Amino acid sequence: MKYLHTMVRVRDIDASLRFYCEGLGLREVRRMENAQGQFTLVFLAAPDSPEAEVELTYNWGSTEDYGSARNFGHLAFRVEDIYATCQRLLDMGYTIHRPPRDGHMAFVRSPDLVSVELLQDGHLPPREPWTSMPNTGSW
Repeated sequence: MKYLHTMVRVRDIDASLRFYCEGLGLREVRRMENAQGQFTLVFLAAPDSPEAEVELTYNWGSTEDYGSARNFGHLAFRVEDIYATCQRLLDMGYTIHRPPRDGHMAFVRSPDLVSVELLQDGHLPPREPWTSMPNTGSW
């Protein structure tokens, strides 16, 4: 058996690609447009683990409510510098729901409310403004 990917439904493919690629640093591996089925599949992967993909599924014109995604759990990514990653996401307008107060773990949500856990590769000492930042909402 081999793990292939996790699929996440998205409402706005451009907003999702901005979050996952510009914000988190994933790279688009391949894309499939299906006019007959009216959907687009975009496969993304982290540079250090190209074999573990995230599939973004965009159903053209869908008005389906995907909910809060709490039943899904979360995606998790190890990052080189959790403070820099969180700052980049914050500067892009995303809320850091669980700031990296401990220098090790943070949570953010995608535009479609998918919870994403960020884990520091190793451990960084706690630093402001993160140490004093409260949790926001749910993750």
